[in-house]
Amino acid sequence: MTPSKGLVLVVEDERHIADLQRLYLAREGFGVHTESDGAAGLEAARRLRPVAVVLDIGLPGLDGTEFCRRLRAADDWTPVILVTARDEEADRILGLELGADDYVTKPFSPRELVARVKAVLRRTARPQADGVHTVGRLRLDPLRRTLHRDGEPVELTTTEFNLLAHLLARPGQVFGREQLLSQVWGYADYRDSRVVDVYVSQLRAKLGDASPIRTVRGVGYSAQESGR
Repeated sequence: MTPSKGLVLVVEDERHIADLQRLYLAREGFGVHTESDGAAGLEAARRLRPVAVVLDIGLPGLDGTEFCRRLRAADDWTPVILVTARDEEADRILGLELGADDYVTKPFSPRELVARVKAVLRRTARPQADGVHTVGRLRLDPLRRTLHRDGEPVELTTTEFNLLAHLLARPGQVFGREQLLSQVWGYADYRDSRVVDVYVSQLRAKLGDASPIRTVRGVGYSAQESGR
């Protein structure tokens, strides 16, 4: 029987790392299924419907970025946490742009990985008490977790949605990157502040000229009253 916290899929080709991830996740009450290559991992994601995927970028055959692209292309928004080497920054950013929700960098603490998994699951399941936000041409419904632009649905990742909802709930308030990491991502790591910039860029690309996000130079971001 799968533990109550759900099943986490670990896709990692280094056996000792996969075993360590399994051990620490299992200690926290997660079921764990492991695969050692991208193609098998993608099939497992489709078959097992895990609550989250811990995904190494440097996989043989189907690498982590292509795994993520195919998963999102199939309209599967299962939270994905990338595991990357320090010299894979370009791949890490590409993975985020393709819809990954977070990442950890090798060498990493297993406890940190578990904390990241928990944080992304909290973001996915977090109840939203705020009402519907209508800003310019956008209508965001936190309870139904839907976003419409000019009446047409816009698909967002879990993290993209939570970031936009957080900003729209507090129009005009300016948030620093570290504040957003703490309040939206669920952790604060100054080294990861570029992640916020990546997600803002993705939101702007999806929303086009309807984007309400304003850059406050040297500080961070806020949501304007309109999308102009």
